[in-house]
Amino acid sequence: MPRTVTVGLDGSRESRAAAEWAAREAKLRDLPLKLVHVWEPVPEPMAQASLLSAETQQHRSERSEMGVPPAEGWGRIPQEAAEAVRLRHLDVEVVTEQLSGHPGDVLVKAAEDAELLVLGSRGLGGLGGFMVGSVGLSVVAHAERPVVLVRSQEQAADEHETDPTGVPSAGTPFRPVVLGLDVQHPDETLLTFAFDAARRRETSLRVVHAWYPPPYYAYGTPVNPALNEALALSAEAELAKVLSPWRTRFPDVEVVEVTRYGSPAFHLVKASREACLAVVGRRARRLPVGAHIGHTTHSVLHHATAPVAVVPHD
Repeated sequence: MPRTVTVGLDGSRESRAAAEWAAREAKLRDLPLKLVHVWEPVPEPMAQASLLSAETQQHRSERSEMGVPPAEGWGRIPQEAAEAVRLRHLDVEVVTEQLSGHPGDVLVKAAEDAELLVLGSRGLGGLGGFMVGSVGLSVVAHAERPVVLVRSQEQAADEHETDPTGVPSAGTPFRPVVLGLDVQHPDETLLTFAFDAARRRETSLRVVHAWYPPPYYAYGTPVNPALNEALALSAEAELAKVLSPWRTRFPDVEVVEVTRYGSPAFHLVKASREACLAVVGRRARRLPVGAHIGHTTHSVLHHATAPVAVVPHD
């Protein structure tokens, strides 16, 4: 059974943007697109509580006025999303699936059969949508496949221009892919994902490595321009050494090496402003509770202006 590009839906702007991004990714990978909607039944008094966002309450109200029962109305979310995607992506196979249970657990399970899982980075909020911050972070932390998070304003952020309707122009070149890399612990899974993403998009790969002086240089040592220059040259040499075999493996990918002094998160967020995709890693920690994604990845997820792919690795 072939893997799919799977997207989680909750009816929000963000999940619709995620579906649009995932459809383009499915075309790039020549894979089916699966739209998954997770229904978590709650008691009616709680479902009508003020915890629901205005958008959620409006959606429920519209369905009620149409005479559609709540569960049936929510069941239409993947079908309606599929129809919209098929109209814009005629050559992408689209399938839908309706599941029930705790959204975080269900989506992590759904990711097992996916090439990657795509989610909106913000959702309906409260009990009405699965993309509450804590749930989304939990999925990122526990999924064993790459997870891409897309905001609604990023629906077209992976290309330069849109047509008058706001749909990305298929003829416009992709912006670069940006990869955050720790040269002390380069991981093959992470590098393969980033190089492959750039190759499929026929764009360049900007590899960002941020460095700090070792503690024995940083503490109690006066500012020394010559020392800082030597450390910067050393960081550049380390990055070049790590990437050398990958340049050979992916000869069609233009690689731009970027070394900067300071916070990795800061420089990755800055680089994401001119990127179609930011790629970061997450060390897999198979613990039953808690979100363990690392400080840098957490910061990039919250502040990057491009879609963010989080790649788990050993």
